Amino acid sequence: MKYLSVIGAGTMGRGIAYTAALNGFSVLLQDMNEETVLAAKEYIKKELKRSADHSYIQPEQMESALSNIQYTTNFKEAAERPDIVIEAVYESIPLKMDIFKSLDELCPPHTILATNTSTLSPTEIASQTGRPQQCVAMHFFNPVHKMKLVEIIRGLDTADETVAIAKDVAERLGKETVEVNEFPGFVTSRMNCLIGNEAMNMLMEGVASAKDIDKAMKLGLNHPMGPLELADLVGLDTRLRNMEYLYQTLGEKYRPCPLLIKYVKAGRLGRKSGQGFYDYRKQAQPATGRKN
Repeated sequence: MKYLSVIGAGTMGRGIAYTAALNGFSVLLQDMNEETVLAAKEYIKKELKRSADHSYIQPEQMESALSNIQYTTNFKEAAERPDIVIEAVYESIPLKMDIFKSLDELCPPHTILATNTSTLSPTEIASQTGRPQQCVAMHFFNPVHKMKLVEIIRGLDTADETVAIAKDVAERLGKETVEVNEFPGFVTSRMNCLIGNEAMNMLMEGVASAKDIDKAMKLGLNHPMGPLELADLVGLDTRLRNMEYLYQTLGEKYRPCPLLIKYVKAGRLGRKSGQGFYDYRKQAQPATGRKN
């Protein structure tokens, strides 16, 4: 495993590309949107410089990572020679299936196809390919370069060799892995979505403020980040899509909180839009919930 392509240059895609380049992979980061590609390139340059300035990495590591990564809007180019492709577009089964179908047609026969999904079925995504045994889910966490875990999820036909390769790639990225049998939401997303949804219901009901709900979880249960802060980081539109999928597949207890639906309709998507359960335009002051 030397050549790694990432499809999708959003938050997760650029994080995976950054981490892979820093750990010696030859990386090609692709997105259809040129502005997204340029933004990812600028982000990666700034993050590498910041890490070097704070002595988290050595200057020569920064230069090596910069030389390891290339950028493109050309999908075919990204599929030409990778040993592994990690798809990191937003959580949409039809979109991911379409990408996997195209990758299967364009990639070399040996290429492993991995989807970075937090809830969706790798079996269903792989069904559009002629190589389901070489398809797997690798669930990274945000921010990728800091979070240590990658969930490895088998599809119905995923080969043992594919799982072993996915684990090896994750370990070369400095991650630890857990192997999960396919089921909606896997391990972490099922738990996070339940906790986050209940926190949103409590905020809507006026049980406590967003700040105090998060503080209670951090200090009382030793969570590193409160559930509402985490939802804002993930993106409320992403969280809503996850909740809708889990509601459809696992039932009533995953019904999305009405406040989450309202915020997404209002364009309050969290950090990326500047406002969610907290207002990041005003130094992360919490939104009130009940009054909105």
